[in-house]
Amino acid sequence: MKPQAEITIKVPLEVAEAYHKTSEEERQKIETKIAFFLKTSTLDRQKSIKKLQKTMDEIGQKAIERGFTPEILESILNEDE
Repeated sequence: MKPQAEITIKVPLEVAEAYHKTSEEERQKIETKIAFFLKTSTLDRQKSIKKLQKTMDEIGQKAIERGFTPEILESILNEDE
């Protein structure tokens, strides 16, 4: 069994009351579902960030290959000044 830690989340009062009225077995099922949701949500976000970083690296590499330099970028950024 993996180590566990306790967290506190805010829910509407009626949800908390219903949770406290359920059996221990039902509470464990709910906790498992919440843990699964949080874990997959976090993993999806990490995958999205990695994909974005990879895309940005590819764009940067293509820009360099096409002769785009920091000086050109600076001149574009300062055109309105």
